[in-house]
Amino acid sequence: MTQQIIVDSCGWVAIIDSKINFELELERIFGNFTLILTESVSNELTDIDASRSRKKSLLMDLLKQKSAPMRSKLAVHTDDHIFELAQSGNYAVLTIDKVLKKRLYQRGIDVVEVAKNQHLRLIEGL
Repeated sequence: MTQQIIVDSCGWVAIIDSKINFELELERIFGNFTLILTESVSNELTDIDASRSRKKSLLMDLLKQKSAPMRSKLAVHTDDHIFELAQSGNYAVLTIDKVLKKRLYQRGIDVVEVAKNQHLRLIEGL
């Protein structure tokens, strides 16, 4: 079975800044996986990327190439949309946002986070 993983903005920034081989790490954790990129996260990352130097690019083309796009609900905060989407199906969420991680964990939703040693770590929900 393929695990679908919703990408949060801060999670992707942490992966890029840590220079983690995210594909290798996600394969180690899940085997088959598909990244889900919501429209609102894509917009947030585009804004963040525009303010960074070229050397610190967020590799948006790579993310878009490696993920499935998903439309976002209008007028809903990005984290709320990620939370609702994660609850609606068999999704894990890639994030380092402490508040979002706590909400997801308490609802039994798996979280993937960046660990200190250039690895990703799975936190299984309750």
